[in-house]
Amino acid sequence: MRKPAEWMQMPTDDRILEALESGLRLTPAVIGENIDRSRQHVTRRLSELTEQGFVEKPKRGYYEITELGREYLAGEIDANELEEAD
Repeated sequence: MRKPAEWMQMPTDDRILEALESGLRLTPAVIGENIDRSRQHVTRRLSELTEQGFVEKPKRGYYEITELGREYLAGEIDANELEEAD
């Protein structure tokens, strides 16, 4: 069972991470199209997920999930227990 942090927006953040779980590098527009959210909203959430270490930006405009993000999706970590980034 996943344990989201208070800063996370549910279910949007989970859906973004699930879209990235495929291993593909995706743009905010592609993610938004696939989870029925606007590109702008996905971009804001990706910024937060990147800051918290769940997602990384390997190339301008593209995002991919990190190992921490995969552990969260697998229910292996409690996101509330992670030190919140400033």
